[in-house]
Amino acid sequence: MQPVQVGQYNTLKVSRKVDFGFYLEDGGEGILLPKRFAPRTLRVGDELEVFVYHDSDNRLIATTQKAKAVVGEIARMKCVSVTGQGAFLDWGLMKDLFVPKTKQLGGMREGAEYLVKLYIDEQTGRVAAAEKIEALLSNDELTVKEMDLVDLLVYRQSELGYVMIVNNRHIAILHSNEVFATLHIGDKLKGFVKTIRPDHKMDVVLGKPGFQKVEDEAGKILRLLQEHNGYLPYHDKSDPQEIYDFFGMSKKTFKMTTGNLYKQHKIVFTKTGIQLVSDGE
Repeated sequence: MQPVQVGQYNTLKVSRKVDFGFYLEDGGEGILLPKRFAPRTLRVGDELEVFVYHDSDNRLIATTQKAKAVVGEIARMKCVSVTGQGAFLDWGLMKDLFVPKTKQLGGMREGAEYLVKLYIDEQTGRVAAAEKIEALLSNDELTVKEMDLVDLLVYRQSELGYVMIVNNRHIAILHSNEVFATLHIGDKLKGFVKTIRPDHKMDVVLGKPGFQKVEDEAGKILRLLQEHNGYLPYHDKSDPQEIYDFFGMSKKTFKMTTGNLYKQHKIVFTKTGIQLVSDGE
């Protein structure tokens, strides 16, 4: 069987039942799934997806609770307590996530939220978190290329716009002129790699690239027209923010998409907006 991955979701088979829960196969004595987290219909021989981590006694334990992040991921979490050795964050499980003092930027305080990356501590084998994220990110060996769809996370603001974390591994810039809504640190978004320069610095854009994006947005505009009796009061002179607030797209994308729909004879432009073409027209 595949080795159990600590700090990750694993699909494991139930090997035996006990009064306080179930043991799941791990190639050894088994990993306990406490009774409170076991589905009522669970039986010996069933397979179940569980999250595996260490409990307070340093024993591996399984849960059906959903962790806010797995090892290797970056997420924003709330600090629930602070000790002399470090801080503890709420990551959605019974046991809180530890951030060593040496992995913090300037000290954490209870009730505040912090952006951290999860890792396995080499000495203990336990899942821990680090607020010092940039040391764990690198563009030296890129795993993406231009036009690739990527997962983005807002890291911090810069003079150019926003510094974004790409696929939990790399750093990129989202320029201010590509942003059409308020972003917050820790927001998770979808986007694509627009440019990779010779020094491996990257620019990213939200949404999908090229005509694929136009097709997706076209479907959205047609749906909204149908939901509003075939007419919407938006056109090429409309305020960009109003267009973004209603359609969730930039004015440039709106104009490109409506122009494409017009060429396909699916909409017509009026003096005050856009009109859906009926089948009889």
